[in-house]
Amino acid sequence: SPGRVDLDPVASPQFQKNVQDVLPGLPNPDDYFLLRWLRARNFDLQKSEDMLRKHVVFRKQEDLDNILNWKPPEVLQLYDTGGFSGYDREGCPVWIDSAGSLDPKGLILSSGKANMIKKRTQTLMILLRECELQSERLGKKIETFIIIFDLENLSLKHFWKPAIEVCQEFFSILDNNFPETVKNLIVVKVPKLFPIVYNLVKPFISEKTSKKFVIMGANWKEDLQKFVDPDQLPAEYGGTLTDPDGNPKYLTKIQYGGVVPKKYHRQNQMKMQYEHTVSINQGSSHQVEIEILFPGCVLRWQFLLDGPDIGVGIYLKTKMGERQKAREMVEVVPTQKYSSPLIPEDGTLTCTEQGVYVLRFDNTYSLMHSKKVSYTVEVLFPDKTIEEKIEKM
Repeated sequence: SPGRVDLDPVASPQFQKNVQDVLPGLPNPDDYFLLRWLRARNFDLQKSEDMLRKHVVFRKQEDLDNILNWKPPEVLQLYDTGGFSGYDREGCPVWIDSAGSLDPKGLILSSGKANMIKKRTQTLMILLRECELQSERLGKKIETFIIIFDLENLSLKHFWKPAIEVCQEFFSILDNNFPETVKNLIVVKVPKLFPIVYNLVKPFISEKTSKKFVIMGANWKEDLQKFVDPDQLPAEYGGTLTDPDGNPKYLTKIQYGGVVPKKYHRQNQMKMQYEHTVSINQGSSHQVEIEILFPGCVLRWQFLLDGPDIGVGIYLKTKMGERQKAREMVEVVPTQKYSSPLIPEDGTLTCTEQGVYVLRFDNTYSLMHSKKVSYTVEVLFPDKTIEEKIEKM
């Protein structure tokens, strides 16, 4: 490999000795490779060794040595987002992911979560291979890459729990199996919901990686060019790259997602786990109170009906400390009747004001049947630091 790297004179030889048994099974475990694992754990020998050994197991389980040859299902090839754009000013690979245009539920119901995660792992391997090729081309070591996240069109549909879990798993794999490979994670077209998304994935992102996020404001096209020259960016992103027909989106390289046609759906729903189960007698209702301390939080609920039908709505209480009837509260999400037993349902709401919200299961219209409902309800909070950054833009 081009040149050598100055390793920690105490930690590195000992680390190499400690992991000698697993090195033969790793591709090109040179000084640069070893240093990445040491840096990721601040040169703590035991933690670095544990991390590398777990990676060896992951590498075998996921067949990383052959993942570049894996052909994703057709639906992922057509409707997943992202693509390789070019290189930054120092020669590091640049990947653009228009994640806001993703149809997460359509893709998961069509391909499953495992295939979505595998495709994202494959992307990381593509970027690492491109780093190696660049090292040979340029005669200097290229170890890191840039990912640009375009969050235009991000909406509450992206808060479906399995979709968030794919995102969480991606960042967990990135940090634990591709340490110190990220140069920058650049976020453009930042929506108001981003602080909540960030808060949901934050536990899966190391402190080192979190510092590599760059959140860009209204002048993001000009700001991008501080990182990447225009001839390495699609015209859609302020660069000069276009398709042969002049399309600024550069569709020959970048995929922009879109709604997945139902013909690809292999299953109607995902299996869910629920925190509570209640029986609701005929002629009655069950109310779940959730306190929202400040505006901008997202309420997320999932439920499974065991019975003919049930009404579900969201209300805002007008009096505290006592149960109120539906007509005494403010209707926020009108009651809708669900009549598909044993099919998981879900919903989300951005709470525009503080107060006590009520998830109400309505069986008052039924004179004959009690209904059993399993449900989970949770409040998703924004990350305050990110929220303040966005407000200052």
